[in-house]
Amino acid sequence: METTRRFLQAMGLPTGDLHSLPSSTKRFPDGAQYRVEIPSTESPDALAAIIEEADRYQITIHRVSQGSGVMMLTDNEIREMGRLARERGMEVSLFARPHAGWDIGAMAVSSGGKTVTPRLRGQDQLVYCLEDVQRAAVLGIRSVLLADEGALWVAGEMRQARVLPADMQFKISVMMASANPTSIRLMERLGADTFNIPTDLTLAQIAAIRQAVDIPLDIYVEAPDDLGGFVRLYEIPELVRIAAPVYIKFGLRNAPNIYPTGKHIACGGQGSVLICWSATIPTLCNRGLEQQGWLFR
Repeated sequence: METTRRFLQAMGLPTGDLHSLPSSTKRFPDGAQYRVEIPSTESPDALAAIIEEADRYQITIHRVSQGSGVMMLTDNEIREMGRLARERGMEVSLFARPHAGWDIGAMAVSSGGKTVTPRLRGQDQLVYCLEDVQRAAVLGIRSVLLADEGALWVAGEMRQARVLPADMQFKISVMMASANPTSIRLMERLGADTFNIPTDLTLAQIAAIRQAVDIPLDIYVEAPDDLGGFVRLYEIPELVRIAAPVYIKFGLRNAPNIYPTGKHIACGGQGSVLICWSATIPTLCNRGLEQQGWLFR
């Protein structure tokens, strides 16, 4: 194995998982080590509920992300989410859909083929996804989620050609599932601006990823049940120390899958209440890390 490890080292890649857990010296442009993200923010009403709770608990939410897709929101809803976020200096990231799981193919629903679910099935579906990206941009959104490396590559080329705004950000979904430093560096080279790593990686595995890439990592500290249902709140200080710059991501376990969302999920506002409850958890994050001396802005 030494030959392989030496070759990786010559490429500037870690030779293995970093069990020494070195502290990251990398930072966000403003010097911060971490930021807070609330996922599954599926509508302007949900975003308004998060803002209300953030004010009530005096916490800072830096980014919210949506999973159902740009295609599931009206123009007015997208503009309203953008307006609410801009007033708070908050980033909104909308998912560019559809994907194989929302199509007529059988592999996505087979026991062994579920890995294809978040991918784009056929060139037409790639076009639909990139149309979602462009529609978001036209309506003022500057961050989209992608879960397909082909879409990332083409979107990156569109950004470089100024078909998309130069400040458009590509947030890579946890559904991409790249789980090692080499794969995530490849995504960085294709144009990824931030990467949501799988929910079950160890600290040593995360430290090796941080050594290999400079972009922020998005890390669930509470994961939805269909992504493992892990609760890693106690690891937040170590995650910040070894993975900075990092988005600490508060999902919600013990809750139903809401994608694609709609009135059938809201149940008289219950969907917003679930997301609203999730917004209270970062109080633990902000207060605990301030005591440790970690920085966020």
